[in-house]
Amino acid sequence: MRELTAVAGEADAGRKVKHFARGSMGVSYSQFSALKRQSGLLVNGAPVHANHILRPGDAVTVLLMDGPARAVAPQNAPVDVVYEDEDLIIIDKPAPLATQRSPKQPENTLENRLAWRYRDAPGFVFRPLNRLDNGTSGLMAAAMNAHACQRLQRQLHTDQFVREYLAVVEGAMAGEGTIDAPIAKEEAATVRRVIDPANGKPAVTHYRVERTGAEYSLVRLRLETGRTHQIRVHLAHLGHPIAGDFLYGTEDARLPGRFALHAARIRLVHPITGAVIERESPLPEALVKLIEDS
Repeated sequence: MRELTAVAGEADAGRKVKHFARGSMGVSYSQFSALKRQSGLLVNGAPVHANHILRPGDAVTVLLMDGPARAVAPQNAPVDVVYEDEDLIIIDKPAPLATQRSPKQPENTLENRLAWRYRDAPGFVFRPLNRLDNGTSGLMAAAMNAHACQRLQRQLHTDQFVREYLAVVEGAMAGEGTIDAPIAKEEAATVRRVIDPANGKPAVTHYRVERTGAEYSLVRLRLETGRTHQIRVHLAHLGHPIAGDFLYGTEDARLPGRFALHAARIRLVHPITGAVIERESPLPEALVKLIEDS
């Protein structure tokens, strides 16, 4: 359960508490409906109805209940958490490691590891905001409750939620630019994506080459949209697939289980405090070695 409190100001005099909670406090329609059912709406510590009229100085408290957690098998394994509070966590995920469970992989995922880390937190649910492929390492954010999740999701694909990646790509790549190429699922394929101007969904990636080598180049990328495999597909489209990318390029034995893509920087606005949260993660040693040896 997450408890939020805000104080009504002079401008809120005569305002119904339901409008204050949904407007000023950002409580979603579904969450507010649950509040009414669970007596989770209070003014100055006392339960009130949704139409209660506020006065300046009234302390409005909402008790946000999460839904029942799915059964997750906890796994006692390391998790590199680089930021953590009751609303938000930022994790530096290694590769190869799946982000979430699936019918084919119910265990040995980041979700299982977090279930162990938060095994004493009642009703913990893993709510990732930006998902990383098994073979991608680096920073990803997750909400710690439903309220924070719905507020953070509003930031996705805006200037408030910035994701930057570093990729080691095949060949000598130079300059900077924007890749604006729609992406669609390849027919008869289970996971592979393709560029499809006619039927694809809009996909935009900004890039800047930071180091050019004869065999490999280091590229910094920023996502404007969030399509599945977007960076991988866009770089392959330019003729510079990510090193070790078995699906869109060539597998590399020096990168077992992964490819040379790393989520290096994340910046977002905290869903409750409004503070800007920013974290960076250095390029893994295996990827640094690819560049240095090229």
